[in-house]
This record gives sequence, structure tokens and C-alpha cells, in this order.
Amino acid sequence: MSRKIAAAGIAVAMLALSACSSGGSATGTSSSSGSETGGSITFRLWDEQAAKAYKEALPAFEKETGITVNIETVPWADYWTTLRNDIAAGSAPDVFWTNSSNYDDYAKAGKLLNIDEAIPSDQRDGWLQAAIDQFTVDGTLYGVPALTDSGIGVFYNKELLDKAGVTVDELKDLAWDPNADTDTLREITEKLTVDSNGKTAADSGFEADKTVQYGYNAALDTQAIYLNFLGSNGAEYQDKDGLLNFDTTEGVQAFQYIVDLINKYHVAPSAADTNDNGDFSRDQFLQGKLALFQTGSYNLAIIKDGADFEWGIVELPKGPAGRISVTNSVVAAGSADSQNAAAQKKFLEWIGGTEGASALGKTGVGLPANTKVQETWTTYWSGQGVDVSPLVDVLSEGTIGAPFGAKIQGAMEAQDDVLKEVFLGRTDVEEGVAAAQKAGNAVIKDE
Repeated sequence: MSRKIAAAGIAVAMLALSACSSGGSATGTSSSSGSETGGSITFRLWDEQAAKAYKEALPAFEKETGITVNIETVPWADYWTTLRNDIAAGSAPDVFWTNSSNYDDYAKAGKLLNIDEAIPSDQRDGWLQAAIDQFTVDGTLYGVPALTDSGIGVFYNKELLDKAGVTVDELKDLAWDPNADTDTLREITEKLTVDSNGKTAADSGFEADKTVQYGYNAALDTQAIYLNFLGSNGAEYQDKDGLLNFDTTEGVQAFQYIVDLINKYHVAPSAADTNDNGDFSRDQFLQGKLALFQTGSYNLAIIKDGADFEWGIVELPKGPAGRISVTNSVVAAGSADSQNAAAQKKFLEWIGGTEGASALGKTGVGLPANTKVQETWTTYWSGQGVDVSPLVDVLSEGTIGAPFGAKIQGAMEAQDDVLKEVFLGRTDVEEGVAAAQKAGNAVIKDE
């Protein structure tokens, strides 16, 4: 989860069970006189909905163990800088969420708890193997699987479809082809893009600068957009050694297609609105100004709570290589500098176990990375009248991995500095993609 993975667009607020600062304390009071562990620890994550779910589930754990868990939520935009600074200062929270973009460096620097040493195999029942593999560095696991992404899908506004005469069945056949003059993704999103005069992007006289409703959310969005286009065109983002490898014929085609949706066909918001605002497209969808919103399960709860129109989900548009979605997991890592190692270990076991994992699933917040309770997530959404099967079924067609490796966060920042200009239409796509890859790899190679 990404999340932006993970989790671009998650609403943020500070939630705490009690006032606390980064870093755990071994002096917290016990709420259970029979506790053998006790004390106080801090748990940090970026998702307010997940924080709320954990908060509701924790009283039983706290009563049983005597451990007080102080929850911090830090906005995604600030999360990684704050975490990096706290880790460097030795004041990191006892337990914190992390994704694979910000992981290897901490593990190799000895800043994370060695899970293989801390938690025996008999305490790992149901842990998702894909998450274990993703967060194993040099043969050692440094994080407890917390949640995993289903695939990416396309959320639709049924009212806007009906106005345009587009059916849900048509959406199920969405496809794109960079080598064709047209395709169903371009044709349908043009019908769904409307200017202030009521003309669609498919009509003569359409005025792009007066657009009041967009068809689709093409943008410089790693998880929701361009990784899926790369994979669906047979390209990759990184090679097996972790170097960026999207500057290929197929990779350039994928980026050119996305940029054309914005600047040539005008079916997606300008990059001037989306480049530095990961919430923009989601907010446009919730406001009824975006007909199709390509995103992941990390936005389900927000859409459920915020949409006042009928909506649903279909699978990704099919590319030349099929429907290839990114998938990713999030783990709870332990700080090697924790002052309450016993409580830290106990809490990590709870997060990875059925009780902690189901806290996320049964509230619909996220798909647990414990296979024993993953049905809690699908059951929750079924009870809400939402069919989430398109987000799960797409994974059977193949996946593209989330960004990984040491220095990958810095590499992505360097590449995005170039790609922002590409998406704005100020830099040629082929030249920009080559320059972006070169800039990112220079960070990875420490050149």
C-alpha cells in the first residue's frame, strides 16, 4: 500500500490515545494487574482510517498485556521526512508502518528490529508470503505484514455514465493501445469529458480550457496510474537489481499515452493541478466532476463515506500485454532503538496475528496481510453493497511490482522532477523519460 502505497490521497489527522512524543517509554502504567509485559509504546502510521480501526480494537490487547499503545498519524506528505529524521536522531516510534520505497536503507543500517530473531515461526500463522518476500533484505525479514493491496481498478460515477449514454458493460471492456489510432479508453473518456457549453471532448467545438467534467484521472501517480500502464504494455519499472528500467520502447509508449490523455485528448485534469496534489483527482471524483477514477482499495473507505452518488468498480483497462496491476504490501516495522523491546515484540505479534489484522479487514480499511482473516475485508464490503471482486480478480492476469530497493525514494523524487515537466507538456516524452531514468539511477548508484 502503497501505499501511496500506498496511499496518496488519504485524509490525515493526528490521532492519539494519549499525548505522546516519538519513541517508546518503558515507564508506562499497566491497565492489567496481571500483566507480564506492561509499559508504553508508540505506533505511527499515515492512514487515519487505519488508526481509528486499530484504536477500536486495542482495548482488549491493552487489558490483556498491560501495554499502553499511543497511536500517531502523520500526513503522507510529511511522513517519510519525519520518520527519517526521527530514525537518525534515535527517537523513532517503537513501531511504525513502512512501504518498500523507504525500507532497505533502514534495514541495512541496522535501524530496524530483526523479525526473524524477535518473532518465532509459530507466531506467524497466516502471514502473507508475498509480503514476507517483499520485505526480506539480504535473507532477513525486518517487518510484520500488516496489510496488502488488492489490485488497482476503475471506480465509476453511475450518474455521469447514464448522462453520457455509457453502460457499465462497456467499461468492463475498456482497452488501450498506443499503436492504434483510437481505442475504447480514449473513445469512452472523450464522451465523459464535458465543457461548460455541454460539448464533450468527442464533439466538434469542444473547448478544453472550459472543461467542467473530466472522463479519467491520468496523472503522474505511481501506484494508481503509470506502473499499471507500464505493466500492461509489457514494460517494467525496475530491473531485478533495482535499477530503473522504464526507458524502453514499451515504456516510452506507455508514458506518451498517459500524457496524450491529458494534453492531446484533454480527458484528464491538467498536470498543473495533479503534479503536486495527490488528492486532486479523488476530490474531483467525490465532487461529481470526474467520471472514472482509477485507484486502489486504499481509497474505498473515503469514497464510501464521501460519495453521494451511485458508484461501482470495474477492472483496469486492458493493454497490449493484458490487465497488469501493481500490488504492494505495508509492514509494521520495529525500531531497533525501542526502550521497551518486550512490549514492542508483543504488539508486533498482535498486528500480524488474526486480531490485529482483522481490525483492518472487518472495518473495510484494508485487505489484511494475514490470509486467515482476509475474508473479513470482502465480507465487509459485500455488506456495504460494494463488489470488490474487480480489485481482486485483476491480479490473476499478472502483476508489476512496487518500487523497491535502497535509495529508491530519492530516485523517485529525482525522476519525478523531470517527469512533472513531461506531464505538463513542456518536455518531449521520449527525451523526458530518458532523462528521468538517468536522474533516478544516478541517485541509486550514488553518482
